[in-house]
Amino acid sequence: MIKGIGITVLLCIVLAACTEQTKNKAEAQTAAVNVADQIAKGRYMAIVSGCNDCHTDGYLMTEGKIPEGQWLAGTRVGWQGPWGTTYPQNLRLRVQQWTEDQWVETLKTRKVLPPMPWMNISQMKEEDLRAIYQYIRSLGPTGEEMPLAVAPGVMPNTPYLSLFPQNL
Repeated sequence: MIKGIGITVLLCIVLAACTEQTKNKAEAQTAAVNVADQIAKGRYMAIVSGCNDCHTDGYLMTEGKIPEGQWLAGTRVGWQGPWGTTYPQNLRLRVQQWTEDQWVETLKTRKVLPPMPWMNISQMKEEDLRAIYQYIRSLGPTGEEMPLAVAPGVMPNTPYLSLFPQNL
């Protein structure tokens, strides 16, 4: 009898653990950052999503020691690979041209050239994308438009980082 109770208790513990894991997975799939201030939330989301890594000139090389007033204004240093050469756009000008709804729709549906992680960005919750938009817009416009992408095999007129695989 005690053996039967022990097995029953063990099964209950296992079932409870599985239920908790399922609940945690469901919560992770619907997770969004909850902050009352949308601008602060957008700032946080832009940082942890890595927006500055490409869209802020010098951000990676200085370990993020770029004044916030210079953030997200794009860079003329391109990323070159088999797709050609792409440039991180000036998001501070972009949000002046697009409505918040256009921003969300674009980030949810557009597939762009590397190294933009569109497959990750498209998974973000709409409320998080709206917060990023509001944060970038709060920074105000600055800078200029960045170069358009350059086709494969065409040498860019700007500095670029090579993302061609080596020693495969």
